[in-house]
Amino acid sequence: MNKNKKKTTVAAAIEYDRKKASAPRVTARGRGFMAEKIIELAKKHGVPIKEDPALAQILSRLDIDEEISPELYKVVAEILAFVYSVNDRYRDQTSKPEAQK
Repeated sequence: MNKNKKKTTVAAAIEYDRKKASAPRVTARGRGFMAEKIIELAKKHGVPIKEDPALAQILSRLDIDEEISPELYKVVAEILAFVYSVNDRYRDQTSKPEAQK
């Protein structure tokens, strides 16, 4: 195996809107340059990023707008819990009044 071989970046984005779907769905996916653009846009817009190469590989095989399968519910629930906690911390930081001098 060539140890100098660079791994291809893989990225997938999911969205969960209980009003629109019964399960999270894939909203973007890509490899290489496209994956890097997905990550760049997520960072630019403050979207939390969770690195999970195995899950990214699985999600990148799904079609855009395809709901995840029940076998992925648990791992995606963990990702969503991570995102919600990041959002809560951000909200707490931005809603605190500035310390008085």
